[in-house]
Amino acid sequence: MNDTAPATPLRVGLVGYGLAGSVFHAPLVSATDGLVLDTVVTSDPGRAAQAREAYPDVRIAGSADELWNGDRSPALDLVVIASPNKTHVPLATAALTAGIPVVVDKPLAATAAEARELAALSERTGTFLSVFQNRRWDNDFLTLRRLLAAGELGEIQRFESRFERWRPQLKGGWRESGAPEEIGGLLYDLGSHVVDQALVLFGPAVRVYAEADVRRPGAEADDDTFIALTHASGVRSHLYVSATTAQLGPRFRVLGSSAGYVKYGLDPQENALREGQRPGDPGRTWGEEPEHLWGRLGSGESPLTGAGTPVPTAPGDYPAYYAAVAGALRSGGPAPVTALEAAHCLDVLEAARQSSRDGVTVKVG
Repeated sequence: MNDTAPATPLRVGLVGYGLAGSVFHAPLVSATDGLVLDTVVTSDPGRAAQAREAYPDVRIAGSADELWNGDRSPALDLVVIASPNKTHVPLATAALTAGIPVVVDKPLAATAAEARELAALSERTGTFLSVFQNRRWDNDFLTLRRLLAAGELGEIQRFESRFERWRPQLKGGWRESGAPEEIGGLLYDLGSHVVDQALVLFGPAVRVYAEADVRRPGAEADDDTFIALTHASGVRSHLYVSATTAQLGPRFRVLGSSAGYVKYGLDPQENALREGQRPGDPGRTWGEEPEHLWGRLGSGESPLTGAGTPVPTAPGDYPAYYAAVAGALRSGGPAPVTALEAAHCLDVLEAARQSSRDGVTVKVG
């Protein structure tokens, strides 16, 4: 046997070919050594045609049931669930019960209890389960982790994180629905990202205060939300997610006992994927941003003067997520993002929803 021969690629089934499936998961899976996009599940003829055009060898299934009850289930090594939020738990349950490893887009579930049930099912069946929290591989987040590890800011006192947009007109669809079963609104959408990042950086939250508002005419779900966390470490996180911000604030403002770090602008990877760029394209450094967008590190200076020391931004690295998934599936190693981590995030999101509704600070844990 030739031990140097390349391993057979792991076959991936992708459930859903909307924004998450077509812009994020399909391109990233296809760009990952050791993975191959085998099947796309969509009942929409237009989306099926788009998938075939982008990936000529892909097979199309009209229903996720075909992945675990049809002729594809023995061939698939991983199922990625990128369908609407309300389908995440039943589809993940079906995949795990069938013994097929699964990646689920965030949020994993509507409640922390459901997330923990999925984690327990994964443990009982011995089947891999991970949650797609791609913003852990954003350029600014990677840069901030590097600064914190080096102690560049001293003892962290306050972390401000903004994921803001200016979208005064509604787009419609389940993401903006107020129906509880749809799990729509920004708290569970962008909020899943900013809360997850805060927990990774500064550890568990013990108190949560939130203000979730519906600003746009005709809107049903929250579109302008603020979340304040008190971490067990003593750090305070102030997190903003909004579709109604006419003037965008800094993506990060991190204040420490020695210095602060301020970074404007979003990671470029989403826009690159939307424009059809792919990791590994010749002539490009994936995830890199121009120098004028670098954040600044310093103390006591006015931001109006552009003072502070520019900090080179690390390249964003969404491909690292699926590379880690492929490695874990082959080696039996840990998932890059676990269901229990997702449950901790959902603990905070549920507390934030209660806080906003009742106008109180909610204890966590």
